[in-house]
Amino acid sequence: MDWAKLVPELLCSDTARSIAFYRDVLNFKILYERPEEGFAYMDLDGASIMLERESDYWFTGKLERPYGRGINFEIGVEDVDALCRRVKAAGVTLFREIEERWYRVGDLESGNRQFLVQDPDGYLLRFAQDLGVRAAGHEKDKRGRA
Repeated sequence: MDWAKLVPELLCSDTARSIAFYRDVLNFKILYERPEEGFAYMDLDGASIMLERESDYWFTGKLERPYGRGINFEIGVEDVDALCRRVKAAGVTLFREIEERWYRVGDLESGNRQFLVQDPDGYLLRFAQDLGVRAAGHEKDKRGRA
């Protein structure tokens, strides 16, 4: 197996519920798991994540909802609209509706079609489909950035 160089390992209040969310709603595949430890290594088209039962082994402070404050995980997908429909069909409320965003990268802008959703513990997931690049200086986005 080709291991990713960075794989977030998320502590979960209820691993069975989180695994079901990632598998059944977001379409992640379980690559391997250790049910006795409440652990699963999951993947969505090369985006890997580990889910693990809460344990004081990794605690750096008290866990409070929403978990993962101050971070969002961008996950590249081929068809963001299809995934967004799947999430909504499961009755999950989006954190941010689907939108097109362009970000300046040097003299260019890189585009994403994206939406954000929180997992059962509140971790913020941003699913994005690449729109390519264009010359910088196009219409500004809602935050006034080009």
